[in-house]
Amino acid sequence: MKEIFFPGGRIVKTAVAIFLTAWICQLFDWPPVFAVITAIVTIEPTVADSIRKGIIRFPASAIGAAYAVLFISLFGNSPITYTLAAFFTIATCYKLHLHAGLVVATLTAVAMIEVIHSNYVIAFFIRLGTTTIGLVVSTVVNLFVLPPNYKDDILTNIRGIRKKTGVVIEKVFTDILHNKHDEDAVDRKLMDQLNKKVQQTETLARFQQDEAKFHPLIDHERKLFHRMKQSLTHLQLILYHLDNLINTSIKQISWTEEERKIVIKAVHSLANNMKNKDNFDPAHHDRQRDLLMKLFWEDNEEMIRRNGKHPTRFPPELIILYELLAIYNVVLKLYEPKEKNE
Repeated sequence: MKEIFFPGGRIVKTAVAIFLTAWICQLFDWPPVFAVITAIVTIEPTVADSIRKGIIRFPASAIGAAYAVLFISLFGNSPITYTLAAFFTIATCYKLHLHAGLVVATLTAVAMIEVIHSNYVIAFFIRLGTTTIGLVVSTVVNLFVLPPNYKDDILTNIRGIRKKTGVVIEKVFTDILHNKHDEDAVDRKLMDQLNKKVQQTETLARFQQDEAKFHPLIDHERKLFHRMKQSLTHLQLILYHLDNLINTSIKQISWTEEERKIVIKAVHSLANNMKNKDNFDPAHHDRQRDLLMKLFWEDNEEMIRRNGKHPTRFPPELIILYELLAIYNVVLKLYEPKEKNE
């Protein structure tokens, strides 16, 4: 997440916003500290988030300023003033669902008590003015200075997820075929890591989609972003099928040695395709899938012969083949048509 952690991005934008905010406040001879606080917290990962949260932070700050003015006029600069201003600011923001502005509003309320000595009404409106300056400046800086761009991070994450998924595919199916499925917690740990990475990438994709409202993607970037979102959806579906296997109790597998070799070969081929996109051969992929499909129907017929027309539960062989075939089908969608950028 380059825009969030890379010093040349968000830190630079925050510094620029602080300088401009303080400079404008000095032009009006207004105290810059409140505006600077607002500017700092309003630099969000996307312009859309800055605007959306800014709309919430403005009334929240007004509430905090109003309570500060009210209680200092009643109790002066005393501990009870700080307590009541903070308490009622937090309570009101919660009641009005202004959660994104709660911190700024509370800081405003307690900080104003120290600087207000007279002219309470004027101080209140000056506080609204400094809040407006902080919000506007930080949003404009976020819009024009190093605009957020998450496409490279999304693409890098997708590649990493795809390769790691290949490792997990190999591990999960190997454990199942060697009867280690129920005793090895590593599979679940790997899946948790992958799902967490997918969620992070989904967040980046949402950031990029929000940002496109203010910095529209050109045609080839828009198509690439659409393909990246499709790839992420396909990877989520693969993880869904793997999760089904991990959470299914699979005991004795009654495949012959030849059948077991077919499955193992198909698993290794699939894992290699995920680890390295260049390994993917559509014709070979189809042949492996056809072999698995043939084995699936053979096992299905065997199940019917053994259990009659209405079996009460699927045997483990059919469960494994079904999930493996489902992943094969998703991988075909993941790689076709081939993408030059991934």
